Amino acid sequence: MAKRRQAVTIKHVASDAGVSLQTVSRVVNKEPGVRPEMASRVQASIDKLGYVPSIAAQRMAGSRSYLILALNDRERTIADWRARQGTDWLDQMLLGGMLTCAEHGYRMIVELVDTHSDHIERELMGAIAALQPDGVILTPPHSGNPLIINLLAAQGISFARIGSLTEGPGIRLIMDDTRAARIATEHLIAQGHRRIGFIAGPDDYELSAWRVDGWREAMAAADLEAVDLLGDGDFSYASGRAAAQALLALTRPPTAIIGGNDQMTLATLDVARERGMNVPRDLSVISFDDTPIIRLARPPVTAVVQPIAEVSARAVSLIIADLGQSPHDGTPVTVAAQLTLRESTAPPVAVENGT
Repeated sequence: MAKRRQAVTIKHVASDAGVSLQTVSRVVNKEPGVRPEMASRVQASIDKLGYVPSIAAQRMAGSRSYLILALNDRERTIADWRARQGTDWLDQMLLGGMLTCAEHGYRMIVELVDTHSDHIERELMGAIAALQPDGVILTPPHSGNPLIINLLAAQGISFARIGSLTEGPGIRLIMDDTRAARIATEHLIAQGHRRIGFIAGPDDYELSAWRVDGWREAMAAADLEAVDLLGDGDFSYASGRAAAQALLALTRPPTAIIGGNDQMTLATLDVARERGMNVPRDLSVISFDDTPIIRLARPPVTAVVQPIAEVSARAVSLIIADLGQSPHDGTPVTVAAQLTLRESTAPPVAVENGT
């Protein structure tokens, strides 16, 4: 068996450059106060030896851990993984977050925490104690949880809150869900739809209410009735089925339905198909999130595309800036979602026939 090649460590660099471990660490971490000629000598040794800094070496400077911790909801994340239906919210968050971390010499670690757990404080404190992160990214519904928000603030940790406008500490980032739902509804109204249903997500997600607000605003602006057209869901396929069945069973059913997420929209497509309806001829459909199950559906579904990767990238950048000389002023940061048109929307049959 071949002998494993010995890794180059910070000690090798210090010896080659003839400096202390602390000096190497300060150069690696781009700390101020190192003379230019000394920094050049250390960098030359790093390049010659092919040294790659480890987190342990970076921590020797004592001020930072160079770790960003992202917290995601355990129950829903595991359910999505097990379903294997291409729900890529977490993937997109990692795409933006990990790439941005790498640009700044950071690493991102994901922890799953139960939303409704009685032990959430213990779980979170355990993760913080073990990892000692410089910053934390909170995703919904954790981003609006006062217990988590106040706990992180008490620990003096810089943190970003995606999808939350709840008052309190932390950097707030949103995707303007109210505007996105309004635009989606206005698109259907422009096509001639007057009965437009909406399937909402669970109440513990702030963005669920924002999306309903946007739908209601657009309906009211067009002087359209919406009182019986709101379906209750919880982001699950089963809840989407139940809501779609109830809406389509109305005496005056909607000619279009907006699903509050992709799972509920997929369920709506299936219910319509089972009722012998053609999408978009008999029912127009729009979704939120734009995961692969929606892009690859038949027909491909018009969707509100959530810029999750861009939001997580901004969250990382703002956390790192907050650690330095550019603390965030508390103003919510908006990275707007966009509506992507595909084949699932069309004018209702009555409008096409001129009636």
